[in-house]
Amino acid sequence: MNIVLWILQALLAIVFLMAGFMKLSQSKDGLKEKGGERMAWVDSVSANNIKLIGLLEVLAAVGLILPQLTGILPVLTPLAAVGLVLTMLGAIILHVRRGDGAQAIVTNVVLLLIAAFVAYGRFVLVPA
Repeated sequence: MNIVLWILQALLAIVFLMAGFMKLSQSKDGLKEKGGERMAWVDSVSANNIKLIGLLEVLAAVGLILPQLTGILPVLTPLAAVGLVLTMLGAIILHVRRGDGAQAIVTNVVLLLIAAFVAYGRFVLVPA
């Protein structure tokens, strides 16, 4: 089970590290231009909030790996996963309110479920 959790943690870390860096490094217009329809949601969020979301995603990605890997405060790993669950809940709410369609919502639900499993796994199955 530990190996499965590490694989899921790495997957989530890669996804959220890339997404977070993209939000931190691109302007609002740049995100819309490069992301097309997938990034239409940026119209509903301020530029500062987009940067904040990006920062939270990068911090969560780091938190999924480093504490568990180094053994320094490993309880931060499942807490980072809980943070991603909350982030994905916010994303789902935003996409539902905007009427963005099933594809945007399904992606966020899948990421939420993976993050929830990592949190459960690191809190209960293979405690950090």
